[in-house]
Amino acid sequence: MSLKRTIPPAGALVLAAALLSPPVSTAAPVHSLAAPDISLANVQAHLNDLQSIATANGGNRAHGRPGYLASVNHLKAKLDAAGYQTSVQQFTSSGATGYNLIADWPGGDPNSVLMLGGHLDSVTAGPGINDNGSGSAGLLEVALTVARERLAPQKHIRFGWWGAEELGLIGSTYYVNNLPTTERSKIKGYLNFDMIGSPNPGYFVYSASGQPSGSLQIQQVLQAAFTVPTELTSVGGRSDHAAFARSGIPVGGTFTGAEVTKTAAQAQKWGGTSGVAFDRCYHRSCDTTGNIDATALDRNSDAIAIALWNLAGAGTPPGPRFENPEDVTIPDLSTVQSPIPVSGVSGNAPAALAVGVDITHTYRGDLVIDLVAPDGTAFRLKDSDNDSGDDVVTTYTVDASGEVANGTWVLRVRDVASADVGRINGWSLQF
Repeated sequence: MSLKRTIPPAGALVLAAALLSPPVSTAAPVHSLAAPDISLANVQAHLNDLQSIATANGGNRAHGRPGYLASVNHLKAKLDAAGYQTSVQQFTSSGATGYNLIADWPGGDPNSVLMLGGHLDSVTAGPGINDNGSGSAGLLEVALTVARERLAPQKHIRFGWWGAEELGLIGSTYYVNNLPTTERSKIKGYLNFDMIGSPNPGYFVYSASGQPSGSLQIQQVLQAAFTVPTELTSVGGRSDHAAFARSGIPVGGTFTGAEVTKTAAQAQKWGGTSGVAFDRCYHRSCDTTGNIDATALDRNSDAIAIALWNLAGAGTPPGPRFENPEDVTIPDLSTVQSPIPVSGVSGNAPAALAVGVDITHTYRGDLVIDLVAPDGTAFRLKDSDNDSGDDVVTTYTVDASGEVANGTWVLRVRDVASADVGRINGWSLQF
């Protein structure tokens, strides 16, 4: 968690979240879907992995240090193996390259995205196992549980692990600011999990007060997800939800406390020690696997799943997914193609064919992108424009219901202006 702002006294905790469907009553929400129990042992195993990565890389997982990129690669490999469409977004901060890891679960309405995230970086002083290995590990195990359960939600589920949060929310801000307006508008809610295993824990939910319209629903779902009392907290601009909130996206999350001391009333309510910080190792070298309260970690990981299962809604199981992960260089002023052969799909393609695109480019405004069906029909995904941002990492939706599914589909990319180059890193079709 960033030191950008201090935490208001605990006792102000509310979950600011996304209004992903019509508002519910102010009474405790009804859980429409039963979320599976999240394995504490698995979450702890992920924390052990992050500790090992830090130990092998100078004792930390900080921005610009080898331990951070190793952490990104470790999570990415697990998510790829589970069937997620992953991408790594690069940015520069303090003279070093930073990385955001984005993972999309196939299926769901691509125009209605539920996003969950937390920062993956530590400070340079230590391995950052509570801050924020805990949130990162909880999110990872929930994501892997989604895959094991083959969850088929109404909404499209996306996870994000942010870089350089400790330097001032750099990674998450870069992600939001570089989303095209149309893509940003598809995110109907963002839930943030930063420090969910503090050793002297409190049970805080981000307050919807002062947050974008729609945040109250997630606050209520998260509050109802705990078997212990919760308090509302306003974390302001201190963690990665801030950039989403500034863009009008409903936000929320949970938190177990940092450097603020636990009051006597809170110790009576939650246990632990009054007059002592929620996390005495906050931003210190002792933030290791020994700095975690297992009960808090378990309760918060379960809360992540409960929120996801309830806010994403039940939908239709995803159809088959096809991808081409091969790199294709995009020279200046050129046209390149990348094919995907599709077979074994009966009938026509769907009315909402999801086309996942991962392109690295130094000026994305130069690019014209088309999806070409097996019969040669072209669907325009992106026109050239004056957008000076780099890279195109997104999912487009195409009404391809008039096209036979089987055959060779092609992603065609044209660079129509001079001075910039790039490459197709890969792309996919979700039927």
